[in-house]
Amino acid sequence: MELSSSLDSSQFQHTPYYCEENVYLLCKKLCANGTAEADGSDLFVVFISNEKKQIPLWHQKASQRADGVVLWDYHVICVQRKKGGDSPCLVWDLDSSLPFPSPLAPYVSETIQPSFQLFSEYQRFFRIVHAPVFLRCFASDRRHMKDSAGNWIAQPPAYEPIVAEDKTAHNLNEYNEIRADEVSVNVEPDLIHAVYTNKLGVVLSENQLEEFFTQVSS
Repeated sequence: MELSSSLDSSQFQHTPYYCEENVYLLCKKLCANGTAEADGSDLFVVFISNEKKQIPLWHQKASQRADGVVLWDYHVICVQRKKGGDSPCLVWDLDSSLPFPSPLAPYVSETIQPSFQLFSEYQRFFRIVHAPVFLRCFASDRRHMKDSAGNWIAQPPAYEPIVAEDKTAHNLNEYNEIRADEVSVNVEPDLIHAVYTNKLGVVLSENQLEEFFTQVSS
């Protein structure tokens, strides 16, 4: 399956500060237009966060700095691991100023910058969820984007909130709340299997991310 050279980020729905919904719709569009498998089996949704909800990421469009760094509470991207062949894994990040999509290795190097020494409270963890599971199970009524008086912190998308297949109205917090004690010790076959079956996927440290995607098969 060849990646369409005509795709660019402007062709995808993007509402600032609603990255989880943006990625949900991105996965659906990649499946619909033939860029991904029709069932989304070659796509993985990746939530990036930590217990403090403070994660630095570089090359973000929302940044006011030359290096593009932003301290997000959490962020969500899509990683595509194509079936067969030696194609690199691709990262689809609608908030990134890097090429769209970007191969995983340079994306990690430029966006995560693992060689940059961070204080422990800024350590980033990655919840990886298989896209077919995510598209069935994820729900958000956007309550997290309202203040204590019920006013919107950021203007929501015009379309209706996402409801899970089982009619759950909101479970975003289950995905974006990530604790250090959830991190898997090793990337091993049981962990690979779990990502295809667990509603909330698996949680990895940043030095396990690329290893995971070299071992996982669609």
